[in-house]
Amino acid sequence: MNSPLKRAGAIFGILVIIAAAVFGASLAAPAKAAGSPHLILTLKDGDVDIQLLPDVAPKHVERIVTLTNQGFYNGLTFHRVIDGFMAQTGDPTGTGMGGSKLPDVQAEFSNIHYDPGTVGAARSQDPNSFNSQFFITFADAGFLDGQYTVFGKVVAGMDVVNKIKKGDPQSGEMQDPDKIISAKIVDK
Repeated sequence: MNSPLKRAGAIFGILVIIAAAVFGASLAAPAKAAGSPHLILTLKDGDVDIQLLPDVAPKHVERIVTLTNQGFYNGLTFHRVIDGFMAQTGDPTGTGMGGSKLPDVQAEFSNIHYDPGTVGAARSQDPNSFNSQFFITFADAGFLDGQYTVFGKVVAGMDVVNKIKKGDPQSGEMQDPDKIISAKIVDK
């Protein structure tokens, strides 16, 4: 390799090999994607793992994450529970009329069906009135499809949800309702 041209070619070849190794390694091992947020509710009978759906309802998920991280849901009751339909929580007054101090969230309707374990945004007659209350369905509730924002799905602990104390068959109201012992957000 006495010729300068041969030396330049060898150096260029080495640089190509190094570049391929560096860039090839970064292409072969993509960065780990952030996990999906899960809302973990600890109830008297165990934990309920709710996978949140930020791709479906980003504003609703953001609100749930914010309130959970503030400790808002800790100790709140399931103030309205109708057997065969749903369990509702998220009202600090326990009456179904309260919410957080944050502004209401606009509806984010989707075509997701209300199967058992679907988590939806509770609201007033105004579709854009979700604040902090949500419900978990016990059974198929397809009549809610497209009318109440879906933002989560129970992926573990549905047996715990089914043990939540039931209220009046019509109103869902009761004395001494079950509570959320604690709520936290984890990425899985």
